[in-house]
Amino acid sequence: MGLGAKNVLESLIDEAGGCAVADGGLGTHLESLGAAINDPLWSASCLINAPHLIKRAHLDYLEAGADILVTSSYQATIPGFLSRGLSKEDGELLIQRSVKLALETRDTFWGDLEKNPRHGYNRALVAASVGCYGAYLADGSEFSGCYGPDITLEKLKDFHRRRLQVLVEAGPDLLAFETIPNKLEAQACIELLDEVNIQIPSWICFSSVDGEHAPSGDKFDDCIDMINKSEKVVAVGINCSPPNFIESLICKFRELTEKEIVVYPNSGEVWNGNDKIWLPSRCSNKESFELYAKRWRDVGANVIGGCCRTTPSTIRTISRVLKQSCH
Repeated sequence: MGLGAKNVLESLIDEAGGCAVADGGLGTHLESLGAAINDPLWSASCLINAPHLIKRAHLDYLEAGADILVTSSYQATIPGFLSRGLSKEDGELLIQRSVKLALETRDTFWGDLEKNPRHGYNRALVAASVGCYGAYLADGSEFSGCYGPDITLEKLKDFHRRRLQVLVEAGPDLLAFETIPNKLEAQACIELLDEVNIQIPSWICFSSVDGEHAPSGDKFDDCIDMINKSEKVVAVGINCSPPNFIESLICKFRELTEKEIVVYPNSGEVWNGNDKIWLPSRCSNKESFELYAKRWRDVGANVIGGCCRTTPSTIRTISRVLKQSCH
């Protein structure tokens, strides 16, 4: 699929009335379905031992109104699978499985919907998740952006290259680079898209711990200036960050780019790394996202979803609010 005058993401956003709905927290929902994901591979561990739960989670998000399914490959890496004693070939098959599970779920759901012409859903896109290098390390560095002096641009490209090829070979609609914590890794991703000659569109989403910069301290102005020069990156945004940062970041990004803006923050609960527990938000998940979704759309977001601790209920709320504001 080449990048034509209007790519698949832009077409979906148009069909959705200017703002599409991404899915919510996959790991969160897999846990609620009974999956054990307290594992360095996190939700990717289900690719090995519970693929049926991944399909169930994808289906629940589609039924809730998600226009985009993000695959279970965030922490699915060849080095990660090798560390579990799997072969390189088995690791690549599992990475491909993440895409195939989402595609199969989407296609079955859409096939059933087409029997009812008044169903009100959009045909969902499948975005292959490309987690950052820090996600593979599973040491929290995706939230600091500090990979150490030994990690160079070329090493980051080497880390991402084969997984990128394997994901694209599985046939997703687009690529989702997620929780990117520094400019260097964004540069590696952008350069790889050209070097590997990727022919599907991509988005790059950063995280933020202060609401103003990438976790590394890099300025978003510099990051987005670099992204603006790439034709293959069609959208930029923020994920896995507190929802109270999002409105001001959308406004900032809208000043810096004409690309689509994608936001899918955490629920608002705060992760306590010492005790390894989530601390509650001051307002309920449903209330906050009901208030936030329309404001985010109004200030320029083109895709809105959820990340950690958000659920199909969150996505149902976002979908309802956005559909109401279209009319």
